[in-house]
Amino acid sequence: MSKWLIVSAIWVLAPPVAPIAAQTKGSDTAASKAAAKAAAKPWTPPRTPWGDPEIAGVFTNNDESLIPFERPAQFEGRKLEDITPAELERLRDERSDQREEADRNRAEFRSPIHWFENFFPKNSRAWLVTDPPDGKVPPQTDEARQRGVARAEARRGRGPADSYEDRSLYDRCITRGLPGSMMPAIYGNAYQIHQGPGFVAIRYEMVNETRIIPLDGRPHVARNIRLYLGDARGRWDGHTLVVETTNFTDKTAYRGSSDQLRMIERFKPVAPDTVEWSVTFDDPHTWTRPWTFAMNLSRRDNSQQPFEYACHEGNYGMVGILLAGRADDKAVEEAARKGITLVPRRGGADESER
Repeated sequence: MSKWLIVSAIWVLAPPVAPIAAQTKGSDTAASKAAAKAAAKPWTPPRTPWGDPEIAGVFTNNDESLIPFERPAQFEGRKLEDITPAELERLRDERSDQREEADRNRAEFRSPIHWFENFFPKNSRAWLVTDPPDGKVPPQTDEARQRGVARAEARRGRGPADSYEDRSLYDRCITRGLPGSMMPAIYGNAYQIHQGPGFVAIRYEMVNETRIIPLDGRPHVARNIRLYLGDARGRWDGHTLVVETTNFTDKTAYRGSSDQLRMIERFKPVAPDTVEWSVTFDDPHTWTRPWTFAMNLSRRDNSQQPFEYACHEGNYGMVGILLAGRADDKAVEEAARKGITLVPRRGGADESER
């Protein structure tokens, strides 16, 4: 039986959640206090044989699917901590209903429904951006906007599939970049953290990427060395793994970031089965101030470890994209011979926010 049939059956048989209006203010307040009390008691992870906090294991963030990146307009003037458990439950239901309906309506245009691994996610929060407190990504600098204009100008006259080089590195099975490699998608949301004396490694299911993170205090590589996933260095801050990554290439710019980006990740164990992953972007060449987003990684057993992602066994998706591009070109030429002007589809393949 497919995962889709299973989750559908569970959804149909499960009793409906009571409407928000039917829940008393007193019970909501009690639930909020109970949650706050539980959160106030920090969890202490076990130690590895060599003394580091143990965070190794298999994780997923399927439950963080559908969360808006920035604060929705309906919560204007409110902070993440202001959202009650009852409101969050309602948001989960609304998002799942909207997602299910949208996917049913456009299923013929995308992946089969049974591929999806993230229906009915149990979101941990109302939106992802935690700092600034308004839940919004800070404005870009003039320098960043000028870079964007220059990139658009460099692509002037090109279509989205004139060549394989017009497609994103993700389409080309090279990388999703960072933090893209750990952002939830419709499938492939498995990650495995490995630990050894002086090192941590993170494996990402999507595109089969692996990061090796030294913990021994060594300096970053020379500034002229640029990497798709940057150059990572880690350290422990109490029980939290802090990873600073620099030396990015402009080929994997995130939301228009520059090659001067300094990305700081924090992997904070908050419960036996949960690690909070937060990411701070510090790039004065792109944003007017540093900013942060966060989400939870949920622990799974070893049967759920990253599956082989055989993206390059033919990469039929890329073949289809380029064939469609040539079909477009042919249609424009044939129309021109008949005196008809067709406007070819133009645009980039920017997937920096996937």
